[in-house]
Amino acid sequence: MQVGALEIVLVIRGAQSLKEKRRVLKALKERIRNRFEVSVAEVDSQDSWQRAVIGVAMAGTDGRFITSVLSKVVDYARAFRGAEMVDHNIEILL
Repeated sequence: MQVGALEIVLVIRGAQSLKEKRRVLKALKERIRNRFEVSVAEVDSQDSWQRAVIGVAMAGTDGRFITSVLSKVVDYARAFRGAEMVDHNIEILL
């Protein structure tokens, strides 16, 4: 079994409160979860209004497939209108 871990750093420029930030993140997390069947959570910068770090995880037997799915998640997050992706990191753990 292999596990893929993706960390995405986002900037939410329009957020003026934690409530606005959480609204944007909730929409993004639900869409990623439903579309790609992966686990998603906010993993850092919970107290920052305009910065967010989300983690995405996927388990499977084929590392290339996991990498492919996580790359598609990156593309999806990059195109999401509510937030700007500024960095990401994909790791495959054996």
